[in-house]
This record gives sequence, structure tokens and C-alpha cells, in this order.
Amino acid sequence: MDESEDVPKDFIKLKSEKLSVDEVSELVISPNCGAVSLFIGTTRNNFEGKKVIHLEYEAYTSMAEMEIKKICRDVRQKWPSVKHIAMHHRLGVVPITEASVIIAVSSPHRTESLEAVMYCINTLKAFVPIWKKEIYEDEYSWKENKECFWANSEK
Repeated sequence: MDESEDVPKDFIKLKSEKLSVDEVSELVISPNCGAVSLFIGTTRNNFEGKKVIHLEYEAYTSMAEMEIKKICRDVRQKWPSVKHIAMHHRLGVVPITEASVIIAVSSPHRTESLEAVMYCINTLKAFVPIWKKEIYEDEYSWKENKECFWANSEK
């Protein structure tokens, strides 16, 4: 890759297919960067003593993509050295151990990419209209993120 063509890019995807850590991390690699930080959120098999069978995600897709773009803009203002950002979120059924969300950020040094990844996941959970349904053995429960601003505004 020609270094002059390595302009900062944002890679945003909401999809029902299995997410790939390799694909997401490769999107953000840059010859100008010495750090790629990743966050992978996976489905665990339990919640508060209940056996989780799988998760299901729904989204208001166009608004979710718009909110994720805002997160990317915020990251670039807070950490100007960040090069590429990838935020992929799975929709539909997500089996145990599979990724629901993968976020990758590249920067010249680790501090910026690590801080940016944490900001991305925390802000995504607070502001992006993606809803999670936990399916248990004999019941289900819609979950709201404790960080979610609209859930906290009514309390």
C-alpha cells in the first residue's frame, strides 16, 4: 500500500452473518501505525444464574449506522492520531462464544488506540439503537444496557 493512499477510514457494518476478527483487524492495519487495539464482545452461556441459550439482536439500522459514524467522528476529535476505525455488530441470532461486536482501532502508539476502543464500546452501548434479547432455557428477556442514556432518563 502506498503510504500517501493511507487516508483515515471508518468501516461500519451491521450484519446477520458471523463476524470475523481477522477481517475486522485487517481493515485497520496501516503502515503508519504501530498499534491495533481490538474489543470482541462474545455471547456467554450464563446471566445471573440462568443458562443462556443464545442472544438475538435487533437494530434501527439507519439510525444505528448514523450514531456509529458520530462515534467515529468523536474519536477523531479526541484522539487525532487515530488512523482507521472498524465497528462491526452482528444482528439476529448470536450463539454462545460467537462475537456480537468487534471494534478495532489503529494508531501510531498503543495509548490512543486502547483509549479509543474503550470509548467506542462504551458509547455504542449508551447511544446506538441496538437491542439485545437473551434466550434462556425456558424464557427470554430483553436487556437494556446500564449505560443506555434513554433507559436512565426515565428513572
